[in-house]
Amino acid sequence: MGQKSLGSLKWVRHFLSETPGDQISGGAPRQVPGACWSRVEPEPMPNPVLRMWSEEMASDLCLEVGEAGLLAGNGKVEGMDPYAQRYGGHQFGNWAGQLGDGRAITLGEVDTGKGVLELQLKGSGKTPYSRFADGRAVLRSSIREFLCSEAMHHLGVPTTRALSLVTTGEEVMRDVMYDGRPAPEPGAIVCRVAESFLRFGSFQIHAMSGDDKTLRALVDNTVSQHFPDHSSDSDQGLVEWLKEVADRTALTIAHWMRVGFVHGVMNTDNMSIHGLTIDYGPYGWLEGFDPDWTPNTTDSSTRRYRYAHQGEVGAWNFARLLESISLLMEEPRSLHEALDSYYESYTTHSRRMWAEKLGLDGFQEGDGELVSELTSVLQSTETDMTILFRMLSSIQGPDPNHLGRAFYDVEEIPQNEWNSWLARWWERVDGRPNRESMLNANPKYVLRNWMAQLAIDAAEKDDYSVAQALHGMLKKPYEEQPKNEEEWFNRRPEWARNRVGCSMLSCSS
Repeated sequence: MGQKSLGSLKWVRHFLSETPGDQISGGAPRQVPGACWSRVEPEPMPNPVLRMWSEEMASDLCLEVGEAGLLAGNGKVEGMDPYAQRYGGHQFGNWAGQLGDGRAITLGEVDTGKGVLELQLKGSGKTPYSRFADGRAVLRSSIREFLCSEAMHHLGVPTTRALSLVTTGEEVMRDVMYDGRPAPEPGAIVCRVAESFLRFGSFQIHAMSGDDKTLRALVDNTVSQHFPDHSSDSDQGLVEWLKEVADRTALTIAHWMRVGFVHGVMNTDNMSIHGLTIDYGPYGWLEGFDPDWTPNTTDSSTRRYRYAHQGEVGAWNFARLLESISLLMEEPRSLHEALDSYYESYTTHSRRMWAEKLGLDGFQEGDGELVSELTSVLQSTETDMTILFRMLSSIQGPDPNHLGRAFYDVEEIPQNEWNSWLARWWERVDGRPNRESMLNANPKYVLRNWMAQLAIDAAEKDDYSVAQALHGMLKKPYEEQPKNEEEWFNRRPEWARNRVGCSMLSCSS
């Protein structure tokens, strides 16, 4: 009996059968009013080679073998019905109109027996939503997406997943920093997996044109298929569903803050209706603790999507979703209840996570001041967030010297400020911080941009050993892993401070 392959999966068509679609299949980029999707075939690739594979994701799908051709879009199996999703979005605060899957093609939905998962190829060719782009993806961005989505999963952060990374055997032209210097790069395709790839913008595009019929069909499908504990047939039913969306969104962003992750491009078309981290582009982890840092060069002037602003941006984006759903409601004012619930959820999740990071017995009155003082002293000299909190998790007393590894310049450590804060924290935990909580909340290993860049540099020379090593290490981010400590539990190296791909990334990343 052969190994279980893509052809052995149970393919279903809930989204295609329950929502209106484009009457034309494939075709040139165009406006597609009144539709949630367009059928489109992936473009064949000349020499697909499987480079990265997630055994865990494959197991969830009951897959035993990765077929490079199919995972590059070369052909399809019975049951597959490929399509690209139509959506819109606010980009950097401005309505951008129709966007859609410009370089992503969903192969279909798979019933695993435990739930339905959508398989999507990113970089498999043009769709009606590609606008002026080529629909391709490059190895650089594909490695970043594969490694980061799997790393986030093991960190306990809700996320889309990655099943595979396939190189295509073709070269793709990209202008990395949008500075008029395009150059060829190796092409690649990631197969990513999620309950669905529905975004806030999936609903916005119909509301913005006043298309309540299509919007209603999409909402009904979303609630019935993905939120079965809720109902979409009344105002209160919609509000209760949106409260769950609010809670999931708030939880994920609180997790980002916990591990020091900056998404970089929190447009409404990059916000998952499931509360998943989605669309890994110009993301990054805090190296030196800087609440105003963003990895996205496009956002360098306004810093709209900076680390400290992510919770508030989540609220702004969620409010845009509420405006869209208001088109279906008799009393739209009741949506204020859902928006209030976002703020309540975010506060609750944030306080819990701070309590876990600091080993507190719950978040009590006065702890907000303790956190504020900590974030202030963290900025007094360049301090690595990940290392600082991991070292704090094993500290035996209020001694800042134990934290020395986290500081870029030990001579600049503000001893008085750290002595004062540590003494206050030590008194708060009565000398007995909950170390288990701290070690489970403060990862030792995260996918820093300079690590991903080393994997990219090697892979572009046909060496995937660094990417494979990082993939293995990041499956256990809270464990000590002594063999990896010397190489990977380190502050950002000086060579990476200003290097493109480490400190600066564009939306093509």
